[in-house]
Amino acid sequence: MNVLNFGKKPLLIAGPCSVETEEQVIQTAIRLKNTGKIDILRGGIWKPRTRPGAFEGVGKKGLPWLQKIKELTGLPVAVEVAKSEHVELCLEYGIDVLWIGARTTVNPFAVQEVADSLKGVDIPVLLKNPINPDLSLWLGGMERLQNAGLTRLGAIHRGFSFSGEKIYRNRPHWQMAIDFKTELPDIPMINDPSHICGRRDLLLKVAQKAMDLNFDGLMIESHISPDNAWSDAAQQVTPEDYATLIDALVIREYDPKDVKEKTKLDRLRKEIDMIDDEIMNILASRMKIAREIGAYKKDNNMTILQTERWKEVLQKFIERGCQNGLSEEFITRIIKSIHDESIEQQESVMTSE
Repeated sequence: MNVLNFGKKPLLIAGPCSVETEEQVIQTAIRLKNTGKIDILRGGIWKPRTRPGAFEGVGKKGLPWLQKIKELTGLPVAVEVAKSEHVELCLEYGIDVLWIGARTTVNPFAVQEVADSLKGVDIPVLLKNPINPDLSLWLGGMERLQNAGLTRLGAIHRGFSFSGEKIYRNRPHWQMAIDFKTELPDIPMINDPSHICGRRDLLLKVAQKAMDLNFDGLMIESHISPDNAWSDAAQQVTPEDYATLIDALVIREYDPKDVKEKTKLDRLRKEIDMIDDEIMNILASRMKIAREIGAYKKDNNMTILQTERWKEVLQKFIERGCQNGLSEEFITRIIKSIHDESIEQQESVMTSE
């Protein structure tokens, strides 16, 4: 975790969604400190809410409470900022870590304002993914911070809004975080299970997957009385339940040191590579046939989409996929993508001179 200079992995960030009262945040911090499983205390001072009228944070008056927490526990404290005024106040009150929330990341003007206000300041800054799955927007926000001269940077994966989501508050869309890491491999990736799940019973499952994907840390919301929290009550846990969750995590080695095991892993990866090559060859063959079908439909004045045929193909693959332990969602997504590309291939043939 050298980029953030905290020197450990996984980096554990925990604390209440919102700083509500002095007693609430101090007691939460003390109980979290007593678990021995926290590196940074988080606390929302300004809370950008979707609709007006909801609790929007205590504001500036909560910053001295965080100062007191540093004195009592020795923990660094982190606060979300959305504009230059927030940055200036946090620096004035000695806040140790800043993060930029998802609602701010979507606005390049706001990210630039925060970046400009931090020029010449040596402080860790974490950038959450935007609300919608837009990799360029996430990368662009990070690049704005880098261009401002900031070097102690990290990303936070908190999931993405999706209107059809049935399980999570925000769909994880793990591939987006992986793509971010591929583009910027030196930027640590922190997972935020609280905002992905929206409910405490799913936290362990998501946190474990993040660890299995070699994420660099976790940010989890904790409150002394979660059900009475002024914001996001359902996704918060007590400090003691938080500690139980961390204890339950299995932290695996990213790259095995044992020569025998490394050889086995290399062999398995080579098998995956061969299968991937085969998949590409099969897809290329399939699209070649799709173009031939397009030529046939053109010659016989037929429409591209044959609805009944498509339903039959989709159902067949869902049934076969489920029989082989694959989820219906995964199979549907893959087959729809292949079908969309087949239509594109046929259309290119049918519209050509």
